[in-house]
Amino acid sequence: LRPRRAVKLIVYRTGLSSPVGEALLAAANAGKEVTAVIELRARFDEAANIDLASQLQSAGAKVVYGIVGFKAHAKLLLVVRREAGKLRRYVHIGTGNYNTKTARAYTDFGFMTSDDEYGRDVHSLFHQLTSLGRGGRLKKLIQTPFDLHDRLITWIRQEATNAREGRKARIMAKMNSLIEPEIIRELYEASQAGVKVDLIIRGTCCLRPGIPGVSENIRVRSVVGRFLEHHRIFHFHAGGDKLTYCSSADWMPRNFFRRVEVAFPIGGKKNRERVLHEGLEVFFEDNMDAWDMQPDGTYVRAGAPAGSDVGGDEELVSAQMVLLEQLADEGR
Repeated sequence: LRPRRAVKLIVYRTGLSSPVGEALLAAANAGKEVTAVIELRARFDEAANIDLASQLQSAGAKVVYGIVGFKAHAKLLLVVRREAGKLRRYVHIGTGNYNTKTARAYTDFGFMTSDDEYGRDVHSLFHQLTSLGRGGRLKKLIQTPFDLHDRLITWIRQEATNAREGRKARIMAKMNSLIEPEIIRELYEASQAGVKVDLIIRGTCCLRPGIPGVSENIRVRSVVGRFLEHHRIFHFHAGGDKLTYCSSADWMPRNFFRRVEVAFPIGGKKNRERVLHEGLEVFFEDNMDAWDMQPDGTYVRAGAPAGSDVGGDEELVSAQMVLLEQLADEGR
């Protein structure tokens, strides 16, 4: 611990007796500069967060409660160390909470890097959350409530333009809920332009797929298996540039306009292919835990014959089990 200079973390849901909380307390007691942005209104964890805030303050940590009127829902960790006479930033950005219980039951993605551009962006976000709340100019990250909604609208419209001009166009996304009206309208427009749109929405979805003349190029699937599918991913073909992001935000008004959220790009072909495979593509092969939304908003089990809600005769495939087997093979 001796070379470490500072630790900064957003605490949304940590749970009681959290190893993350214990690590923050240990760092503060060791004399390190600890800053915790604690969201006291985190659902189900209000009491745990209040208790952690009191303990951290007693240990000498700086505790702040975000920006008035906006929930701090982003998943960010920043560690600053002095190495070889220079300060170096290590960053973790995720789609899920730093919570031991949900980490065992939810599926999420996390990204750890010492890349300086990410480090400067995350440092800027913590400065924003602990000072006047003014948005900074970010190079890598996209933040709500400032620009994520507008950026998504722009990218969806660009896919529609590409499709009208005869170029390849594709949108894939995964999230817990899709209810933001303007995003839904733009997805309908993209479908009508010929864009293939594949969505995995675990929970509430106000979009209706497969309606002739409206959304026939959109399919919506919900996967309910052993683990709760919690990560948020969106991918745009973007004329071959292939923009892939993970995020803490669902496509809901509260996430776009009333919360502090972050979306982060997945760079590099290998990383992008892994995120797309593990988070999206394999779930469209699932015919065991997957349910396809119909134009009337009802769901039918994937692979079920017409008029039935049970699967067909083909071999059953569970995406979650496939991924578990792949991870087990990699560990052998």
